[in-house]
This record gives sequence, structure tokens and C-alpha cells, in this order.
Amino acid sequence: MKLLDDRRNIVVIGTSAGGVEALSKLLGFLPAEFDAVILVVLHVSPSAPSQLDGILAKRTSLRVRPARDGDELQPGTVFTASADRHLMVMRDGIRLTRGPKESRSRPAVDVLFRSAAVAYGSRVIGVVLTGALDDGTAGLWAIKDHGGLAFVQDPDEASFSSMPQSAIEQVQIDCVGTLRALADRLATEVLAPASWKRRTDSDAERARTEVAIALEGNGMAAGIMDLGPVSKYTCPDCHGVLVQIKEGTMVRFRCHTGHAFSPVALMEEVNAEIDNGLWDAIRSVEERILLIRQLAEMHTKVGRMANAERFEQQAADAESRLKALRDLVLDPGFFGHAPDE
Repeated sequence: MKLLDDRRNIVVIGTSAGGVEALSKLLGFLPAEFDAVILVVLHVSPSAPSQLDGILAKRTSLRVRPARDGDELQPGTVFTASADRHLMVMRDGIRLTRGPKESRSRPAVDVLFRSAAVAYGSRVIGVVLTGALDDGTAGLWAIKDHGGLAFVQDPDEASFSSMPQSAIEQVQIDCVGTLRALADRLATEVLAPASWKRRTDSDAERARTEVAIALEGNGMAAGIMDLGPVSKYTCPDCHGVLVQIKEGTMVRFRCHTGHAFSPVALMEEVNAEIDNGLWDAIRSVEERILLIRQLAEMHTKVGRMANAERFEQQAADAESRLKALRDLVLDPGFFGHAPDE
């Protein structure tokens, strides 16, 4: 069965924390004759194969399969993202890529959403479900900007509300509802007519540039430095410069290598870098204390008590200063907390 080219029949769904149960329920509510292709990104560990397709297949009458590079889009089929691969939608089918991470994730919801928007415009319906932080907001903005529809799970129903809430705050949403309500609206909208027309304005060109970055992994060649002004910040992943991208009220960042961050995701990465640095400093100071005490012991054995006492005092002073460093790294208020985490 062909995917008709005059319908809103490209459905892209993004979720993270709490997403397995939400996806299971949403797909279970859809009718068996659901005449659209569904592509799903759930944040998964990069080191273990995803079992999502098997889990979802038990909850829906639709076909469920892991996406493979080169797959054709098939109505009535749910394609799930693989671990450590971006899932992308192109005009000639599905692509999987190890392009740079976005929002600290690969696969990333924004990559899927943005690629679908560029490829299929108003034929796309984007759905953001439960999840922490804000992956999916920028991608949903791209879908709306290209004429598609934006659906979001009611934050009050979501196990983790920050992904839905972020989308609601930043994007003009067409439907906020429970999983049942979203399924009912999807079943209606996939029957509605839609058309795809290639956009040529600067926003559309930026979206195509970002799709090329995810697909090819070459940010400089894709024109990443033309996406916005150079910011004050450096990329926590590769320490390259970050350019600042503005879309509506949203601000995002990309480095010249291609890594992408929302302000919230950037803060999380900076916090992680500080945390690692502080623990590394603690380890170094502890090693220094051990070395000083070994020197004190060596001097004690040869009867140089004055030197031994001096080294013992240095060790005691270092331990006193180390306590302040430990108190800092153990203080949750120093780092703050991301919503829902």
C-alpha cells in the first residue's frame, strides 16, 4: 500500500522518561486501519540494543519494526529509532546516522522532527510525549514553521512534564490532550488533505542546513557558521565555539562540529563538566595528602622528626581545605536541578 501524497500521514513522536508506557498506550488507542506512517524516537542507552519495537508490538495492531537505513515509508507501520543512531526522514525514505548529538542525545527527537518538516512540510504531525528537559521543542517549532501540526501530551497526565511543558511554552500547539485524546485527533487528522511545497525563506534554509549536519556530520561544510552570531559560550562536548540560533522566542546553540543544545541542555552539560572537574580536583588533592604522609613516614623512620612534623601539618592543612571542596561538590543547591529530574 502506497503512502498517499495528499494527506497528513507522516506522524513523528518524541519522548524520553516515562515514554515506553506512554507510547504503548497511545499506539494501543489508534485504530487498526490507521493510514499513516509513524516514526518514534525514545531516548535510549547508546550501549544496549533497543527493545522498544518488541514492547510496542504487543500493545498495538499496527506493524512495529526497528527502522533501517533505506527503508521506505509504509502506512500502518511504526518505525522505532535504534540506539546511538539518529532517525531521519528524507524524501526517498528513512536514514540512520551517527551525526552529532542534539540535546545531549542520539537519537534525538529534534533531528527526527526537523528532517520530517523539511522533507514533507504540512503533511507532518509532530507529537511530544512525557520526558525530562526539552528535546522536541525545536523540532516541533520546525514542523509548525513548515505548515505541519503540533500535538503535545497534557503535562498533568505525563509522568515527566518538562518536555511537554517546554513545547507548550515555546510553540503554537494545535492539540494538548490526554493520550486517548491525542489518538482520537490523530485518527481524524490523517484523513485530512495536505500538500507539500518546498519553502525557500531563510528559516527553511536554516532547517535544511541543520538536517544536512545531522545527515553528513560536517557542520562547517553545511554552513553552520551562517546560522547565527557567535555566542559567548563553548561546546562542552568538543570545546568548539557555539553559534546562537534564534527561532521565535527560542534560543539554541550549535558548535562548528555540529553538537546542538538548548539553554537547558547546555546548562546540564556545563554542570556535568563542573561536577567532573570538582571530583577530579578531589582525587588530586587526596593523592597529594597520601604522598605528603608517605614523606612524613619516611622522615620519621630516619629520625628527622622536625621534617616529619612539618609534612604531617601540611597533610592536615590539605585535609581541612579538602573538606570545603567536598561540601561544594555534595551540595545539590550548587548545581540546581533540571525539571522532573
